[in-house]
Amino acid sequence: MKHSEHHVNAVRKTIDDLIQTATNYDVETLDRLYHEDLQVTMVDTSGNVNTANKENFKALFKSKRDAGEPPMNTWAKYHKVTVNDKSAQVLLSRKNNLNGQDMDLFLSIDLIHEASRWQISREVIFLHPELSVNGASNEEI
Repeated sequence: MKHSEHHVNAVRKTIDDLIQTATNYDVETLDRLYHEDLQVTMVDTSGNVNTANKENFKALFKSKRDAGEPPMNTWAKYHKVTVNDKSAQVLLSRKNNLNGQDMDLFLSIDLIHEASRWQISREVIFLHPELSVNGASNEEI
């Protein structure tokens, strides 16, 4: 395995771990995966922009856990993983319910390698109605 393939696989594993822990509301593990300076920007279907830091975003998952909500969808499609020496970017699509209704999400996730592990430092999330992304049905995505 090439050195770069090893780093790409490590970043993908971090994102896979993020998906598993977030969809099951494992706030304690999220605390380890998210960098202290995490910044999350979410753009909804009306173009409204909401931002959150680490504590705010963890609180979203904690409230879902405390409300007894069932686990979220773990579906993900990776579009691109770029890894440099100590930073990485992942572009992926997800299907989820973050704001009260099922949505297709397009995410850009930045990671940094610090404290001997990959940590999520920024997420930019674009929400789209579940049944279409640019007119394509989910089967076409």
